[in-house]
Amino acid sequence: MSYGKADSMAAPFPRGLVLLTGNSYPQLAEDVSRRVGVRLCEAKVFKDTDNETQVEIIDSVRGKDVFIIQTGHYTSNEGDSQSVNDSLMEMLIMCYACKTASARKVIGVVPYLPYSKQSKMRKRGCLTCKLVASMMAKAGMSHLITFDLYAKGIQGFFDFPVDNLRGSPFLIQYIQENIPDYRNAVIVARYPGVTRRANAFAERLRLGLAMIHGEPKDVDPDIDGRNSPPPAEDGLGEKSTASLPSITPSKKEAVVVDKEKPPLNVVGDVHGRIAIIVDDIIDEVGAVIAAAKCLQERGAYKVYAVATHGLFSKNACELLEDSALTEVLVTNTILHDEHQKRCSKIKVIDIGLMLAEAIRRIYYGESMSYLFRNVPMED
Repeated sequence: MSYGKADSMAAPFPRGLVLLTGNSYPQLAEDVSRRVGVRLCEAKVFKDTDNETQVEIIDSVRGKDVFIIQTGHYTSNEGDSQSVNDSLMEMLIMCYACKTASARKVIGVVPYLPYSKQSKMRKRGCLTCKLVASMMAKAGMSHLITFDLYAKGIQGFFDFPVDNLRGSPFLIQYIQENIPDYRNAVIVARYPGVTRRANAFAERLRLGLAMIHGEPKDVDPDIDGRNSPPPAEDGLGEKSTASLPSITPSKKEAVVVDKEKPPLNVVGDVHGRIAIIVDDIIDEVGAVIAAAKCLQERGAYKVYAVATHGLFSKNACELLEDSALTEVLVTNTILHDEHQKRCSKIKVIDIGLMLAEAIRRIYYGESMSYLFRNVPMED
């Protein structure tokens, strides 16, 4: 595919500024370029006959600041689909191509950072997000603009500055302007880990706070891999213990008890109120739907779900359509055209204005603190 062909109304490049995009979310890139007042750099990002990604940058980027606008999630629109890995490789190759072409700086504008959920050690896995950060640095990226990282500690994975913007101002504005009688609402933390974020919403909206504790029965608990498997067998079919020191067992052996969580329960009063569930990412929606059902059973007459990123994997859209949720509010950090066709309850809030302002401020060397006005540290 080819994006960024200039038209008669497009503004010329300001000296030193280039906007570039791949195939993951060209609609957002075009919107940002219009707000910045700069046309997209003409480039071709495509797959050749053996399915390898190739990049051809038509315009010169020598000595310029290049902003690569590329979200990191699976997208599907009008028959075209792109995997997470395709989006990631396009971004890395574009970055390396710009650096090879003597660009002064390469700044990644990645509204949703791919593999950000793999930022915690589980079982015998690895911190995949740290690997992605290292790949970006190796490709030549010198700065990153993103939205609401899955964990704030992810910023420490990068060897260059990261501006972790917040989607909460847009979500709060939508709540104030589009939810009738929102003053009769209560902010609900879907699980204890998101309580601080929910509290930040409640303080800015001047609403009460509730929390859901426990988990639905059909959700498998996390397995952290602390229990090791038994020793491997040797060639004779016996467990090999020759190299292990002898250990005298104690009289009272420790008993390992499986972790169990109680069933869902609401801590706080939601009876006769509007319940607004706050989360950071909505992916597989089973837990959100179970929380909405629990709130409805406790007397909430409307239930909303609010999150920055709406991934909606598998059959999430169909499940949401048949759920107790009134609306699901997400931002356009990823493309939602197909999601909205499959579920009428999904409402998308545009964050392109903040991306455009972030690009402008970074290019002109201005402070980014303006973009974090009235955003508490807990958010």
